[in-house]
Amino acid sequence: MKPRPVPTLFALLLTTAPGVAQDVAAGAAMYAEQCANCHATTPGDNGTGPSLAAIAGATAGHVGGFTYSPAMAASGKIWNDAALDAYLANPRAAVPGTRMKLGGIADPDDRANLIAFLKTLH
Repeated sequence: MKPRPVPTLFALLLTTAPGVAQDVAAGAAMYAEQCANCHATTPGDNGTGPSLAAIAGATAGHVGGFTYSPAMAASGKIWNDAALDAYLANPRAAVPGTRMKLGGIADPDDRANLIAFLKTLH
């Protein structure tokens, strides 16, 4: 059996779920495919959905100038890895009453990659 390489601090910080590898470039591609039509990554640049700039660790409903659904505004969610993963897997189950158009991203690797990309946005 080969010894496992020691993960770098950066890799540890990006860990979403045990055994799920993250690829920021793949996450950027997933963003472009699934999210970019409604969400910008520039702070204050809201579209159909709020800007995703600095979403990692933020409280749901934090983007000024965007009108959230009552369900999202009242959710109290903190967008940590687990909350992002659950929401991206099934937005309507994670926040019943959300206006999110995305039905969900089934593949856990795709979600992990997207979350890794979202964590790069400031």
